[in-house]
Amino acid sequence: MSYRMRYSNVCIEAFAYCLPEEIVTTESLEKRCEPLYRRLNLPEGRLEALTGIKERRIWKAGKTPGQQSILTAQKLLEQTGFEPKKIGALIHGSVCRDYLEPATACSVHRALNLLPTGFVYDISNACLGIVSGMIQIADMIELGRIEAGIVVGTESSRSLMETTIQYLNADLSLTRKSVKSAFASLTIGSGSAAVLLTHRNVSRTGNRLLGGAVHAETQFCDLCKSETDQSGGDAMRPLMETDSETLMKEGVAAGARCFERFLAETGWTHNDIDKTFCHQVGRAHEKLLFETLNLPPELNFSTLEYLGNTGSTALPTAAAIGIESGFVPSGSRVALFGIGSGINVVALGIEWIS
Repeated sequence: MSYRMRYSNVCIEAFAYCLPEEIVTTESLEKRCEPLYRRLNLPEGRLEALTGIKERRIWKAGKTPGQQSILTAQKLLEQTGFEPKKIGALIHGSVCRDYLEPATACSVHRALNLLPTGFVYDISNACLGIVSGMIQIADMIELGRIEAGIVVGTESSRSLMETTIQYLNADLSLTRKSVKSAFASLTIGSGSAAVLLTHRNVSRTGNRLLGGAVHAETQFCDLCKSETDQSGGDAMRPLMETDSETLMKEGVAAGARCFERFLAETGWTHNDIDKTFCHQVGRAHEKLLFETLNLPPELNFSTLEYLGNTGSTALPTAAAIGIESGFVPSGSRVALFGIGSGINVVALGIEWIS
């Protein structure tokens, strides 16, 4: 029997984001892969045509996830004016973190000078880490353990990008077929995002988190994976293998199952959803997802074209930029929808007031 996810007392106070200054175009990546493209006679423009990604961003070399997460969390507190002493939980939810131990959340908590009696820890759930952290904080608020909490994370793609290019050009055994599993790594971008959730009694916005649903299809956990734990910074040399086609097909199928439970949990119909913010993977994935869910694609706010896939920060960053740009009118019913490798799916419903 599945549990029910409904909230009566939880508000999403605000989203915040920070982006790197350095831009890496898809065209420049393909030029760096010229030895591979020449050897396999691959057409230029292939990567952008397949993904819809024109560019992505990367952090300055040497910047750790924790250092940037501190800045993003500080930005969140500054823009909301929320008192740090009221924060009862700090969760760091990105794939990237500073060390195997201690939790990256510890250095962020110290820099923000938060309560010593609060919850402080990291969680990992691939591209759904920050959204999963939102659920945990919402549960704590609903249970009365805390009145507010922050989930923050920073994804850094520089090492993955550099290692992948080196591998593609150096491994002469690669074929047109075998190279496909590495191309998804070149869609990854860097970013940082944070979310403040509060009890409705201390909320200044009244943006209600109503509830949602989760779904897992873990028989497909091998479709996207790195070989070893790559939690460190620039010294790490990660590689990632992804069966993109199967992951897209099975991920969207799992998403459809979750979506039906999400509608039942919120009491919404398809027509009740005014706006959506989704985890950003690729153009084909987005098209198939909205066709399968029978939702108009114009409901969604996309950052994919200029940010790429920024992992766990993609969904909250899209939400932050979309809200900042006026994409979400007051009174909108907003669906947050994420599909991550594993396969895990999360769907959350919000009544957005301001």
